[in-house]
Amino acid sequence: MHNPIGIFDSGVGGTSIWKEIHTMLPSEDTIYLADSKNAPYGAKSKEQILQLSIKNTELLLEKNCKLIVVACNTATTNAIDYLRSNYKVPFIGIEPAIKPAAFHTKTKKVGVLATKGTLSSSLFHNTSKMFAEGIEVFEQEGKGLVDLVEAGQVDSEEMRNLLQTYVNPMLEQGMDCLVLGCTHYPYVIPVLKEILPTNITIIDSGEAVARQTKAVLIKNGMKISESRTSKHNFYSNAPIMVLQDLVKGPSITINYLDF
Repeated sequence: MHNPIGIFDSGVGGTSIWKEIHTMLPSEDTIYLADSKNAPYGAKSKEQILQLSIKNTELLLEKNCKLIVVACNTATTNAIDYLRSNYKVPFIGIEPAIKPAAFHTKTKKVGVLATKGTLSSSLFHNTSKMFAEGIEVFEQEGKGLVDLVEAGQVDSEEMRNLLQTYVNPMLEQGMDCLVLGCTHYPYVIPVLKEILPTNITIIDSGEAVARQTKAVLIKNGMKISESRTSKHNFYSNAPIMVLQDLVKGPSITINYLDF
Protein backbone atom coordinates (compact mmCIF):
# COMPACT_ATOMS: atom_id res chain seq x y z
CA MET A 1 0.00 0.00 0.00
CA HIS A 2 1.96 2.96 -1.32
CA ASN A 3 -0.24 5.69 0.14
CA PRO A 4 1.80 8.07 2.32
CA ILE A 5 2.02 8.33 6.09
CA GLY A 6 0.54 11.66 7.18
CA ILE A 7 2.13 13.68 9.99
CA PHE A 8 0.99 16.98 11.48
CA ASP A 9 2.26 19.32 14.16
CA SER A 10 1.80 22.87 15.37
CA GLY A 11 4.86 23.83 13.34
CA VAL A 12 8.31 22.39 12.71
CA GLY A 13 8.78 20.46 15.98
CA GLY A 14 7.23 17.25 14.69
CA THR A 15 10.08 16.92 12.20
CA SER A 16 11.95 15.37 15.15
CA ILE A 17 9.33 12.59 14.99
CA TRP A 18 9.44 12.46 11.18
CA LYS A 19 13.20 11.78 11.30
CA GLU A 20 12.69 8.78 13.60
CA ILE A 21 9.87 7.42 11.40
CA HIS A 22 11.90 7.85 8.21
CA THR A 23 14.91 6.12 9.81
CA MET A 24 12.79 3.13 10.86
CA LEU A 25 10.60 3.02 7.71
CA PRO A 26 12.83 4.29 4.87
CA SER A 27 10.61 2.93 2.07
CA GLU A 28 7.46 4.75 3.22
CA ASP A 29 6.35 8.03 1.59
CA THR A 30 5.34 10.82 3.98
CA ILE A 31 3.38 14.06 3.96
CA TYR A 32 4.08 16.53 6.75
CA LEU A 33 1.94 19.53 7.71
CA ALA A 34 3.61 22.29 9.74
CA ASP A 35 0.78 24.44 11.11
CA SER A 36 3.26 27.15 12.12
CA LYS A 37 0.72 29.92 11.56
CA ASN A 38 -1.14 28.63 14.63
CA ALA A 39 1.85 27.67 16.81
CA PRO A 40 2.04 27.09 19.67
CA TYR A 41 -1.01 24.91 20.27
CA GLY A 42 -0.16 24.68 23.97
CA ALA A 43 -1.56 28.12 24.73
CA LYS A 44 -4.91 27.50 22.99
CA SER A 45 -8.23 26.22 24.35
CA LYS A 46 -9.20 22.55 24.00
CA GLU A 47 -11.85 23.50 21.43
CA GLN A 48 -9.35 25.47 19.31
CA ILE A 49 -6.86 22.57 19.43
CA LEU A 50 -9.60 20.15 18.38
CA GLN A 51 -10.68 22.31 15.42
CA LEU A 52 -7.06 22.71 14.22
CA SER A 53 -6.50 18.94 14.54
CA ILE A 54 -9.66 18.25 12.49
CA LYS A 55 -8.50 20.70 9.80
CA ASN A 56 -5.07 19.06 9.58
CA THR A 57 -6.53 15.53 9.56
CA GLU A 58 -8.94 16.31 6.73
CA LEU A 59 -6.18 17.87 4.62
CA LEU A 60 -4.01 14.75 5.07
CA LEU A 61 -6.95 12.50 4.20
CA GLU A 62 -7.53 14.55 1.01
CA LYS A 63 -3.92 13.64 0.16
CA ASN A 64 -4.77 9.92 0.61
CA CYS A 65 -2.75 9.26 3.77
CA LYS A 66 -3.15 5.70 5.07
CA LEU A 67 -2.20 6.50 8.67
CA ILE A 68 -1.85 9.78 10.57
CA VAL A 69 0.75 10.58 13.20
CA VAL A 70 -0.35 13.41 15.51
CA ALA A 71 3.23 14.65 16.04
CA CYS A 72 2.22 17.12 18.72
CA ASN A 73 1.81 16.32 22.41
CA THR A 74 -0.84 19.01 22.90
CA ALA A 75 -2.95 17.86 19.93
CA THR A 76 -2.64 14.22 21.05
CA THR A 77 -3.73 14.90 24.61
CA ASN A 78 -6.64 17.12 23.56
CA ALA A 79 -7.90 15.68 20.26
CA ILE A 80 -6.81 12.12 19.49
CA ASP A 81 -9.81 10.41 21.11
CA TYR A 82 -12.14 12.46 18.90
CA LEU A 83 -10.05 11.79 15.77
CA ARG A 84 -10.00 8.04 16.38
CA SER A 85 -13.77 8.00 16.91
CA ASN A 86 -14.60 10.01 13.78
CA TYR A 87 -12.12 8.91 11.08
CA LYS A 88 -11.36 5.44 9.73
CA VAL A 89 -7.55 5.61 9.36
CA PRO A 90 -5.29 4.58 12.27
CA PHE A 91 -3.88 7.43 14.39
CA ILE A 92 -0.59 7.37 16.28
CA GLY A 93 -0.38 9.81 19.17
CA ILE A 94 2.39 11.26 21.27
CA GLU A 95 2.47 11.67 25.00
CA PRO A 96 5.28 12.52 27.44
CA ALA A 97 7.51 9.49 28.08
CA ILE A 98 6.67 9.08 31.78
CA LYS A 99 6.95 5.27 31.66
CA PRO A 100 10.63 5.08 30.56
CA ALA A 101 11.50 7.94 32.92
CA ALA A 102 9.94 6.04 35.84
CA PHE A 103 12.04 3.01 34.82
CA HIS A 104 15.32 4.98 34.54
CA THR A 105 15.14 7.29 37.58
CA LYS A 106 17.33 6.41 40.55
CA THR A 107 16.26 9.34 42.74
CA LYS A 108 12.54 8.63 42.03
CA LYS A 109 12.27 12.26 40.93
CA VAL A 110 11.38 13.09 37.33
CA GLY A 111 11.00 16.46 35.61
CA VAL A 112 8.55 17.04 32.75
CA LEU A 113 9.05 20.01 30.45
CA ALA A 114 5.91 20.48 28.35
CA THR A 115 3.35 22.98 27.12
CA LYS A 116 0.47 24.22 29.23
CA GLY A 117 -1.97 22.37 26.94
CA THR A 118 -0.24 19.05 27.61
CA LEU A 119 0.28 19.48 31.35
CA SER A 120 -3.36 20.46 31.94
CA SER A 121 -4.80 17.54 29.93
CA SER A 122 -6.53 14.52 31.45
CA LEU A 123 -4.45 12.14 29.28
CA PHE A 124 -1.21 13.48 30.78
CA HIS A 125 -2.54 13.13 34.33
CA ASN A 126 -3.83 9.61 33.65
CA THR A 127 -0.46 8.59 32.19
CA SER A 128 1.37 10.06 35.19
CA LYS A 129 -0.94 8.25 37.59
CA MET A 130 -0.55 4.94 35.73
CA PHE A 131 3.24 4.87 35.37
CA ALA A 132 4.63 7.16 38.07
CA GLU A 133 3.51 5.41 41.23
CA GLY A 134 6.07 6.12 43.92
CA ILE A 135 7.75 8.69 41.65
CA GLU A 136 7.74 12.42 42.29
CA VAL A 137 6.93 14.26 39.03
CA PHE A 138 7.82 17.95 38.68
CA GLU A 139 5.86 19.69 35.93
CA GLN A 140 7.29 22.73 34.19
CA GLU A 141 5.61 24.70 31.41
CA GLY A 142 8.15 25.53 28.69
CA LYS A 143 6.64 28.89 27.87
CA GLY A 144 8.35 30.57 24.90
CA LEU A 145 10.42 27.55 23.80
CA VAL A 146 8.22 26.62 20.83
CA ASP A 147 8.28 30.22 19.58
CA LEU A 148 12.09 30.27 19.66
CA VAL A 149 12.36 26.95 17.77
CA GLU A 150 9.85 28.22 15.18
CA ALA A 151 11.95 31.38 14.79
CA GLY A 152 15.15 29.37 14.25
CA GLN A 153 16.56 30.66 17.55
CA VAL A 154 17.54 27.31 19.08
CA ASP A 155 21.15 28.25 19.78
CA SER A 156 20.40 31.67 21.27
CA GLU A 157 21.12 33.36 24.58
CA GLU A 158 17.36 33.72 25.14
CA MET A 159 16.91 29.95 24.74
CA ARG A 160 19.73 29.23 27.20
CA ASN A 161 18.30 31.63 29.77
CA LEU A 162 14.78 30.22 29.48
CA LEU A 163 15.96 26.61 29.78
CA GLN A 164 18.14 27.47 32.77
CA THR A 165 15.14 29.11 34.46
CA TYR A 166 12.97 26.04 33.81
CA VAL A 167 15.37 23.23 34.78
CA ASN A 168 17.10 24.76 37.82
CA PRO A 169 14.13 24.37 40.24
CA MET A 170 13.72 20.72 39.17
CA LEU A 171 17.44 20.08 39.66
CA GLU A 172 17.23 21.58 43.14
CA GLN A 173 14.45 19.08 43.92
CA GLY A 174 16.73 16.16 42.95
CA MET A 175 15.48 15.35 39.43
CA ASP A 176 17.67 12.85 37.55
CA CYS A 177 15.44 12.33 34.46
CA LEU A 178 14.02 15.09 32.27
CA VAL A 179 11.10 14.18 30.00
CA LEU A 180 10.65 16.39 26.94
CA GLY A 181 6.88 16.64 26.52
CA CYS A 182 6.77 18.56 23.25
CA THR A 183 8.04 17.52 19.81
CA HIS A 184 9.77 20.89 19.38
CA TYR A 185 11.97 20.23 22.41
CA PRO A 186 14.34 17.57 21.00
CA TYR A 187 15.89 20.41 18.99
CA VAL A 188 17.08 22.00 22.24
CA ILE A 189 18.80 18.82 23.51
CA PRO A 190 22.30 20.15 22.58
CA VAL A 191 21.65 23.26 24.70
CA LEU A 192 20.21 21.18 27.55
CA LYS A 193 23.31 18.99 27.51
CA GLU A 194 25.43 22.10 27.98
CA ILE A 195 23.49 23.31 31.00
CA LEU A 196 22.48 20.04 32.72
CA PRO A 197 24.77 17.90 34.90
CA THR A 198 26.02 14.78 33.10
CA ASN A 199 24.02 12.45 35.38
CA ILE A 200 20.67 13.74 34.04
CA THR A 201 18.93 11.45 31.53
CA ILE A 202 16.97 13.28 28.81
CA ILE A 203 14.03 11.30 27.43
CA ASP A 204 11.82 12.04 24.42
CA SER A 205 9.15 10.02 22.61
CA GLY A 206 10.51 9.94 19.04
CA GLU A 207 11.83 6.39 18.73
CA ALA A 208 8.84 4.90 20.58
CA VAL A 209 6.46 6.67 18.18
CA ALA A 210 8.36 5.31 15.17
CA ARG A 211 8.19 1.76 16.61
CA GLN A 212 4.45 2.11 17.19
CA THR A 213 3.93 3.47 13.65
CA LYS A 214 5.74 0.44 12.22
CA ALA A 215 3.74 -1.97 14.40
CA VAL A 216 0.39 -0.45 13.36
CA LEU A 217 1.32 -0.52 9.66
CA ILE A 218 2.26 -4.21 9.93
CA LYS A 219 -0.90 -5.06 11.93
CA ASN A 220 -3.10 -3.39 9.28
CA GLY A 221 -1.24 -4.86 6.29
CA MET A 222 -0.14 -1.37 5.20
CA LYS A 223 3.64 -1.56 5.47
CA ILE A 224 5.57 -1.41 2.19
CA SER A 225 7.56 -4.64 1.98
CA GLU A 226 9.94 -3.84 -0.89
CA SER A 227 12.96 -1.55 -0.71
CA ARG A 228 12.26 1.64 -2.67
CA THR A 229 13.16 5.31 -2.86
CA SER A 230 10.53 7.17 -0.86
CA LYS A 231 9.13 10.68 -1.42
CA HIS A 232 8.54 13.26 1.30
CA ASN A 233 6.36 16.34 0.89
CA PHE A 234 6.44 19.02 3.58
CA TYR A 235 3.89 21.83 3.72
CA SER A 236 3.97 24.91 5.93
CA ASN A 237 1.53 27.80 6.23
CA ALA A 238 4.35 30.12 7.36
CA PRO A 239 7.70 31.06 5.75
CA ILE A 240 9.56 27.80 5.03
CA MET A 241 13.17 28.78 5.86
CA VAL A 242 13.28 27.10 9.31
CA LEU A 243 11.75 23.94 7.86
CA GLN A 244 14.40 23.97 5.11
CA ASP A 245 17.12 24.16 7.77
CA LEU A 246 15.73 21.20 9.72
CA VAL A 247 14.97 18.69 6.94
CA LYS A 248 17.22 18.12 3.94
CA GLY A 249 17.52 15.43 1.31
CA PRO A 250 17.15 14.65 -2.40
CA SER A 251 13.64 13.16 -2.09
CA ILE A 252 12.29 16.01 0.09
CA THR A 253 10.04 18.77 -1.25
CA ILE A 254 9.11 21.74 0.95
CA ASN A 255 6.27 24.05 -0.08
CA TYR A 256 4.23 26.91 1.31
CA LEU A 257 0.54 26.03 1.55
CA ASP A 258 -2.19 28.28 2.95
CA PHE A 259 -4.18 25.94 5.18
